[in-house]
Amino acid sequence: MAQSPLVDMRDLYFVLFEMLQVDKLCAFPRYGILDRDLMGDTISLAERISLGEWYPIDGKADEDGLSFDPSAGTVTVPSYVRGPYRTMVDAGFIAVSDRDDPRGLPMSVSIACKELFCSASAALAFLTLLTGSAAGLIRRFGTTEQKDLYLEKMLTGTWSGTMCLTEPGAGSDVGRVATRAVALPDGTYRISGRKMFISAGEHDLTRNIIHLVLARTEDAPPGTKGLSLFIVPKFLVGTDGSLGRRNGVFCTGIEKKMGFHAGPTCALSFGDDDPCMGYLLGGIGQGMRIMFEMMNEERIFCGLQGLASSSAAYHHALTYARERLQGVHYSRILDPTAPAVPIIEHPDVKRMLLWMKAYVDGMRMFTYYLAWNIDMGELYDGDAARQARAMVDLLTPLCKAGNTDTVWLVTAEAMQVFGGYGFCRDYPVERLARSCKALSIVEGTNGIQSMDVVLRKILLNPDRYNYSFFRSCVMKTVESALHKVDSPCVDIVAEGMEKMDEVISVLNGHLISGRMEDLLMLTTPVQQAMFMLVLAWMHLWSLTLTLHRLEDFTRCKEPGSIVKEDGEAAFYHGKVMASRFFLLSEFPKFFGRTRAILGA
Repeated sequence: MAQSPLVDMRDLYFVLFEMLQVDKLCAFPRYGILDRDLMGDTISLAERISLGEWYPIDGKADEDGLSFDPSAGTVTVPSYVRGPYRTMVDAGFIAVSDRDDPRGLPMSVSIACKELFCSASAALAFLTLLTGSAAGLIRRFGTTEQKDLYLEKMLTGTWSGTMCLTEPGAGSDVGRVATRAVALPDGTYRISGRKMFISAGEHDLTRNIIHLVLARTEDAPPGTKGLSLFIVPKFLVGTDGSLGRRNGVFCTGIEKKMGFHAGPTCALSFGDDDPCMGYLLGGIGQGMRIMFEMMNEERIFCGLQGLASSSAAYHHALTYARERLQGVHYSRILDPTAPAVPIIEHPDVKRMLLWMKAYVDGMRMFTYYLAWNIDMGELYDGDAARQARAMVDLLTPLCKAGNTDTVWLVTAEAMQVFGGYGFCRDYPVERLARSCKALSIVEGTNGIQSMDVVLRKILLNPDRYNYSFFRSCVMKTVESALHKVDSPCVDIVAEGMEKMDEVISVLNGHLISGRMEDLLMLTTPVQQAMFMLVLAWMHLWSLTLTLHRLEDFTRCKEPGSIVKEDGEAAFYHGKVMASRFFLLSEFPKFFGRTRAILGA
């Protein structure tokens, strides 16, 4: 398998088909037309488009940025972005996100395709990811007329979609949303207000933009219970699907961001100069409940972007380290005639690369496992469905926060491998570092995700079902690893789970005694520790598979030579090395974190 410069395709397939065995989903009627070959062909197509068309324009698009016309309230993207966008949507990569559509793929497969696009151009991915999620809300909560008007054009990328929550005076405090929706006699609503930080809120890639807007109806109660959700198209749509006049929603400015220069982040006004018409999606007062479905999906996609940018940064650093000649081999450090060697020969560079690989591999296993549980929750009934939904509930904010905190560290480490060049725009890691920082802020800051994990998803969860089932899954892997995996790697995960139990017990004591400030100050440290525990679990699970496969290669041949000669043996060797490194060199830091939590 040819090596991608951005994503380890062999590892992608390992996680999907060896760990998660996603091809077994084809046994369900919903995915009966699929098989492993078709899944693989779809992923390969995503790889070709992302590498062949998206990746080549990413640097130039970041440099050129966007054009904003304040008089017309319009945003123009670079002209060369349109072709790659059309190639992606014409290939069906928005439609595959809709699992209720005949073209839909399991979440665990579509998320692999999305990783490829995100790794090639995070800014362009931001322009596309929202559309599939917005279409999904219309499918689940819209009327028949709304589905007929909007779905097909959104799923084919002819129209795009957004979600509009944040306001200048509200920020993450969504309950303070002040945008108004006044009912009209014909059943429509007149929308007035302002939104900010709206991703892809205005652009010229599509003929129409379908905004999903949180607003407050007349006499609505305060807080989130008073919010409803409205479909607000940029251009009004006739009953036959044709475009009518421009609706009264306009862009008043685009943010001057540190990164994501090719992705418009917009301030929008509704009804300032011209009437802005909206159409109720779902019921009155159901806006936040409906929107949370899309928000949770976008949080997973933020975690996915963290993984994708980490993967790209690691692979750029790996390629550079193999090619850059500097310094002599450490074994000849006193020899003035020794030739320069690639910097990958230096032990500290090897350590940095192995550290990045361990996190990238761990995040991929974690993110795909979360997506697989979404599939399980939708396809199964009874206890199996409840268990899968519990994992999704618990792990979604953890994936969002953990991956997006980690990408900032991985891109920094990749920059360090490049040395001074990494700080310059000659190489792409500088762009990745600038852009990735937004991921820990958007879709709910990571502090909010931490509170969600600790409070709603663990301490206040009835019977602590989420955490109990998570614990049982970790310990099941520990039991499976006994006598298969080196005992230090097994024991440390079991000890980590016990220590997390102790942490949860202490947090519960704070909750019972009303020491809320103490509790809330610990939510982020707990989230960060738990993220490490999840990655340790993933690496132990991986070892139960990779060690056996590696032994098959080395049973009849000397390990060093077979790893050099056989690409498959080299892959499994790399997986084993990365997992052992994480469990024995990185995961011990978890215990320092938990000691600090317990001593706080």
